Amino acid sequence: MKIITGNDGHEYLFRKLEMNDKEMLSDYFIALSAETKSRFGPHPLTDEFATHLCSKTEDSADRFVIVPKNEAKIVGYFIVGFELSPHEKSRYLSQGIMLEQGLDVLFAPSVADDYQNCGLASQVMPAILFHARQKGARSLVLMGGTQATNSRAIAFYEKFGFVKFGGYQTEVFNHDMRLTF
Repeated sequence: MKIITGNDGHEYLFRKLEMNDKEMLSDYFIALSAETKSRFGPHPLTDEFATHLCSKTEDSADRFVIVPKNEAKIVGYFIVGFELSPHEKSRYLSQGIMLEQGLDVLFAPSVADDYQNCGLASQVMPAILFHARQKGARSLVLMGGTQATNSRAIAFYEKFGFVKFGGYQTEVFNHDMRLTF
């Protein structure tokens, strides 16, 4: 657990997701705007999926949350995933990069609409990077890349050293991005 201070002057806890976070996680998922939800692709952002996540006894990912110090709500949710998908591997291989299980770790962040651009994600990134390195990672790979239309996210990732590696088309073009240690 880490205490951070947002640009708003309030203190927040950055910690692992816990089994008793189900209601807060569900509320977080449901409250996200349609635009924010459209930019997050790793899994559904629903009450049912919050229940599923908080009832898992084993997971191939470490999941973290940001919680205001004196409030019972989640304002940020981050996945550090240790199981590469065939889709990620094949996309990177087409760029000449062979991702390896255990060495290349997937990363997917989200922040509540009212807390975006408040510096919270920037403050927790060093802890996320440290965690990934401690687990033996040689790189962080954006899970599913990031939409080319999401300039704020691209600037955030580039600030921390992520580099674009090609991409792929869905409804929009998605840049594959990766940070090597």
